[in-house]
Amino acid sequence: MSGSPAVVMRLVASAYNVAEKAGSIVRKVLHSGELGIVEKTGANDLQTLADRLAQQSICASLSRRFPKITIIGEEELPAEEIKEDLIENGHSEEILQKTCPAEYIGLKEEELVVWVDPLDGTKEYTEGLLDNVTVLIGIAYRGRAIAGVINQPFYNYQLGGGEDLGRTMWGILGLGAFGFQLQEVPGDKRIVTTTRSHSNKLVTDCVDAMEPHEVIRVGGAGNKIIQLVEGKASAYVFASPGCKKWDTCAPEAILHAVGGKLTDMHGNAYRYNADVKHMNSAGVLATLRNHEYYISRVPKSVLQALKSE
Repeated sequence: MSGSPAVVMRLVASAYNVAEKAGSIVRKVLHSGELGIVEKTGANDLQTLADRLAQQSICASLSRRFPKITIIGEEELPAEEIKEDLIENGHSEEILQKTCPAEYIGLKEEELVVWVDPLDGTKEYTEGLLDNVTVLIGIAYRGRAIAGVINQPFYNYQLGGGEDLGRTMWGILGLGAFGFQLQEVPGDKRIVTTTRSHSNKLVTDCVDAMEPHEVIRVGGAGNKIIQLVEGKASAYVFASPGCKKWDTCAPEAILHAVGGKLTDMHGNAYRYNADVKHMNSAGVLATLRNHEYYISRVPKSVLQALKSE
């Protein structure tokens, strides 16, 4: 079998093109003007036609090529025949050219769990805050997020039309992360990014306890991790249940691939096995650097309210 790329490299290479296809679906639905919005559990928990079509595209494309992987998607969709024009068969040749980290060379399809958020930041999507929107495909092995692909369908949208709309970033533990320029907030500044639409007293108390110089409130977990790796924020602080495994698996893998850290509010890692509960019930704290500082600042009231898994 020498010469044939490792399964995990083939999966990431496929996920790259699949995420790009999903991003184009998300753009197409927006441009059609027919978003097909339904409320799932309330006005802050929405689903659109873009969520549905993008998930169908991602899950069908990956399971056709990798029939033994476990795929867990955010949207609960009825089983139905997937239209052929939703299927993406391509892959990134550039990713296949990279060297697979030694510890992942022998991984088998059936050992991998893929966590999919077809449209992270749905509320922002419906409100036109398009830079908050991402497509997330995370890959886990033995409960650990080891690889991730993030597509930003509307990257550069403020610049007006043109070919450069959208971008895709990816990363694998032990290899690195690609598709963006890694930058850090200057060491003496604490900029905290947190939720835009899911705030409460616990969330704001925890943000305040970090003694930030600046607070950014935006939508989407994927978007907030991008802020960390591009030097726009020092910490993503969300002291509340609400985030799910499909929100954090891909971003965590990319963050960890560049030396960052994502944990719950107690500093414990989340697990991404196929059988775990979907809710990240002890909140999310993510940083590129100085994780211990932020963990040390979490108020006791938050730790008592949010029990670690």
